[in-house]
Amino acid sequence: MSKIILVLLVLVMGSAHAQSQTPVDSVKTSINNFFKAMRASDKEGVVACFTDSAILQTITKDASGEPIVETEALSAFARVVGSMPKDAADERIVFDDVKVDGPLAMAWTPYKFYFNGKFSHCGVNSFQLVRQKGGWKIQYIIDTRRKQPCE
Repeated sequence: MSKIILVLLVLVMGSAHAQSQTPVDSVKTSINNFFKAMRASDKEGVVACFTDSAILQTITKDASGEPIVETEALSAFARVVGSMPKDAADERIVFDDVKVDGPLAMAWTPYKFYFNGKFSHCGVNSFQLVRQKGGWKIQYIIDTRRKQPCE
């Protein structure tokens, strides 16, 4: 009988914790799940974090040093992630700002990216997320990349 009470207590406490998660917390969890899938080289896990019409972009520089926007297909990005050894891609983010309005969220996340344990680059990710039946999904991500300065 005491085992049943213990199991019920654990279930109730777990349920209360899940319900106490704020919308901002759930957005952070969704973004963190993306980076967990990336570290695990989990191609399907990465794709599952995005909407079907997601857009992935990076701001880089052309030959003359002018900023340009490059777009990458989610399928191509996921294929690259899936081909890497586990833990090769390690993007360490900080949540600077997260805003939620009903089914729309944005997150500004400065980051440092390490590849095979060595610093590669840093920048900022700007995420736009949409809350769908399965939870928060990334609709749009654009990032900057640089070697310095990294705070």
